[in-house]
Amino acid sequence: MITGMKAAVLYEPGQRLRVEHVELAPPRAGEVRVRVGAAGVCHSDYHVMHGDLAAQLPAVLGHEGAGVVDEVGPGVTNVARGDHVVLLWRTSCGRCEYCSVGRPALCPVGTALRGSGLLLDGTTRLRRDDLEIRHFAGVSCFAEETVCAQEAVLKIPDDIPMPIAALAGCAVMTGVGAVVNTAKVEPGSTVLVIGAGGVGLCAIMGAVLAGAARIIAADLNQAKLELATAFGATDVVDASHEDVVDAVRELTGGGVDYAFEVIGLTVTVEQAVRAARVGGTAVAVGIVPTGMTAQVNVQQLVMQEKTLKGSIYGSTRPQADFPRLFELYRRGRLPLDRLLTRQWPLDEINEAYDALLAGTVARSVVVP
Repeated sequence: MITGMKAAVLYEPGQRLRVEHVELAPPRAGEVRVRVGAAGVCHSDYHVMHGDLAAQLPAVLGHEGAGVVDEVGPGVTNVARGDHVVLLWRTSCGRCEYCSVGRPALCPVGTALRGSGLLLDGTTRLRRDDLEIRHFAGVSCFAEETVCAQEAVLKIPDDIPMPIAALAGCAVMTGVGAVVNTAKVEPGSTVLVIGAGGVGLCAIMGAVLAGAARIIAADLNQAKLELATAFGATDVVDASHEDVVDAVRELTGGGVDYAFEVIGLTVTVEQAVRAARVGGTAVAVGIVPTGMTAQVNVQQLVMQEKTLKGSIYGSTRPQADFPRLFELYRRGRLPLDRLLTRQWPLDEINEAYDALLAGTVARSVVVP
């Protein structure tokens, strides 16, 4: 049965989200309907709102979320009604070459789904009167409910709070995963994290988990640097009046083993490469606007055997990595409760983004 619900819809880049009632069709074969428990306020959605990333519009945004399964379509086998789930915004098929070698974030089926704004059968479950509304990243969780493919949900323990599960769905997995999966940071190594926002703080927590001996956080915002120290940074660089590369080289005697860029600016990607020591690795995590390029000294890249690599979704293998994250949270090794600084009602989602852009919160969620 088609139901009505409240959702945040983006109609045009540069506009604010419109919270309004839309129609949600029931799940079809291989799909589930999820009652959203919490949805993270993430920069990735803002990139679409601002026009930095292309998406099929109008669409219900929201990609970082968790909820409870309310209904399952025919053929669904991995979850049942009443299960608590985290939403997987990098849907994967489980059969292609990338999935087979443990790199499901690069699955072409999921990439096509994100590009179309449709579900796997090529249609949408969202409408407002006669207007077809697209899905975002296959999950569209800035809403009271969502319908998505069963491949886009993963059952989680019932005792994990919904806001924590939502944050794990993107920020935590992206930041921690970039450190432990993409870069494979070694114990005793030196790490630089450029950008101490939500994902940057998660990268710092990942570096702590990996046993890094020295963790340097760089940011323009002094309050964020203080928070970075609380999450495990051993040193900070105030980029508002210090040259990041010079400061890092002075602190470490030549550069770090691993440098992570988690802002999404070409200049900071370049800083990460330059701040890496001879033989070091720079990892680009932040999303830059489409078409932007960075300049890299290729001779140094070759002669100094540096590595520059990208990381999407923390190079995660969801079925293996999410249970580990939640167990680390349970044991106090991932202090995610301190990462969550505010909860907002869905009607105030635009104010939530105002606060995010102003830098007044580390990470917040919308609770429908």
